[in-house]
Amino acid sequence: MKLNELLGIKYPLIQGAMANIATAKFAATISNIGALGIIGAGAMLPADLEQALAECTQLTDKPFGVNLMLMNPHCADMVAVIVKYKDHVKVVTTGAGNPGPFIPAFKEAGILVAPVVPSVALAKRVAKAGADFVIVEGTEAGGHVGELTTMALVPQVVRAVKIPVVAAGGVASGAQLLAAYALGAVGVQVGTCLLAAEECEIHENYKNTVLKAKDTSTIVTGRAVGVPVRIYKNKMAREYSTLENSGKTREELEHLTLGALRKAVFDGDMDNGSVMIGQVAGMIDEIKPAKAIIEGLFAEAEAEFEQLKKRMG
Repeated sequence: MKLNELLGIKYPLIQGAMANIATAKFAATISNIGALGIIGAGAMLPADLEQALAECTQLTDKPFGVNLMLMNPHCADMVAVIVKYKDHVKVVTTGAGNPGPFIPAFKEAGILVAPVVPSVALAKRVAKAGADFVIVEGTEAGGHVGELTTMALVPQVVRAVKIPVVAAGGVASGAQLLAAYALGAVGVQVGTCLLAAEECEIHENYKNTVLKAKDTSTIVTGRAVGVPVRIYKNKMAREYSTLENSGKTREELEHLTLGALRKAVFDGDMDNGSVMIGQVAGMIDEIKPAKAIIEGLFAEAEAEFEQLKKRMG
């Protein structure tokens, strides 16, 4: 089963649910191109989500999805809002919790469920609970991450579950897209490469930071307190790491990151903001239309496949 066939879209690609970035407008843009746009519900209130869903349905008649953070205290009400839009929402991706209690409601509404998973154990658990496919995210990704790399994790999950697997983390070129297929994935989820899209409504400073990033420009903070997050190495990240290594508690560290993502996304504060980008940022050096980014990935993958066949003799 190909991801694009499963979702009724042109490209087997899902836009990552980047907090404060995956807006209704951006999701509609990606869906109109032929991939699957995602609204990042994050810490929204149910009314906020309903407004975003209404906006997205006005901007596209193509399938789109919603990412539901299961730690949201209003989760049950959020589910009810999403179900109201069952004729438009194709997929719900989930994170930060167990989607099991909500899967029956989505199934009844005809909405596919795709949890984002960082381990084989969780992939097996959600598959047993009725997930339609899983998004397997490696630690290369920006934002909240697990321990395992995409290269190591994807084939292990493919072997462990019988539902389709989508690869996420470390995909920003045709070669990496091709590698995801070689590992057994049916498609990919991307985020960092879309930060450089003209239509991505982040601060110009954020985009410029992505463009100037190198292979070693990111760091994972929060592993010691159970909240690992990959971000750009800036003043805030270094202060956080120093405090984390000194044994500060999770609560003490949260004072440093309070509102930090909004500082980066909306204010363009590249010193004190939480600039969530993946390790592939070092490969991105140009701002382009989202359509050019997505089409380019698949054109590059086809070209790489032809070269691969030649190299393999």
